[in-house]
Amino acid sequence: MNRGPSGRIVTFPIGGEEVRAFVPLGLPPEPPLEMNGQRQTLMEQALIALGRLDALSHLVPDPRLFLYAYVRKEAVLSSQIEGTRSSLSDLLLFEMDEAPGVPLEDVLDVSNYVAAMEHGLSRIRGGVPLSNRLLSEMHAHLLSRGRGSDTLPGAFRRSQNWVGGTRPGNTHDVPPPPDISRESMGELDLFLNE
Repeated sequence: MNRGPSGRIVTFPIGGEEVRAFVPLGLPPEPPLEMNGQRQTLMEQALIALGRLDALSHLVPDPRLFLYAYVRKEAVLSSQIEGTRSSLSDLLLFEMDEAPGVPLEDVLDVSNYVAAMEHGLSRIRGGVPLSNRLLSEMHAHLLSRGRGSDTLPGAFRRSQNWVGGTRPGNTHDVPPPPDISRESMGELDLFLNE
């Protein structure tokens, strides 16, 4: 099936240079996703795997222990994207007030990820919906101490960002600019705004 383009390339100025960014089309996809053939089989396999996971969760004596480990492992992996060198062992040592084997600010970054996630999970359990407000609160926890604590914790970015390179003009990945991004993500905004 030919679905056509999944987005468009836009060019816009940043810091005196022209930058190109890919802007995905909004959701839902057009034409709508068809659930037949291999897609249906994959969906069924995913549902079976989720059922197995749900069944296993009832065998775990205390699911909070699983969540404890999962949140920390995810925090370590997510922070490594930003260049931190902390391991799960370093984080656990830090949480026990022991000296980690990497620079303290690396472990502090990971610890902030954990604090942000735990705050978000707690608020959701308390009935707060996934929203811009909750994301802002989590961001404030993420940047509450250490690197980035002086950069408007809890505030949404108003300037363009990029991945890799020293400036948007010499990188391989420039996300859509905030105004275009909001326009193409309008459907998501319906769920994130209260």
